[in-house]
Amino acid sequence: MDAEEADAGRGRGRGRGRSRGRGVPENPPPPPPPMTIEQLMGMQANLMQAMMNRMNNEPVAAPPPVQVRDKRGEFLKGRPPVFTHASDLVEADDWLKAVEKQLNIAQCSDLEKVLYASGQLQGPA
Repeated sequence: MDAEEADAGRGRGRGRGRSRGRGVPENPPPPPPPMTIEQLMGMQANLMQAMMNRMNNEPVAAPPPVQVRDKRGEFLKGRPPVFTHASDLVEADDWLKAVEKQLNIAQCSDLEKVLYASGQLQGPA
């Protein structure tokens, strides 16, 4: 064995050239032949069938129950003032602002605001 052969076995020159004897073939195998349209359509049909089988076998979950909010209850929980009469406009404006605040907290629609606020009117108001 001469010096060159001894150096070749010691791992010199890493990263240069092909690695011999490490499981990497010198020539990779040729790629498989392209699939025909019939083969592709058959694979697609099989996948669709598998998806349908899975969908049919899984139990259908019921949608979660819809929670209906009691906006009128939320409005009344804030104890909005009742309006009977006002001796001046500031008093009426204060009532209106207090009721609007409670209606906004309850996230009422415009129709609900009219209905709930009018329920707070008493007497000749």
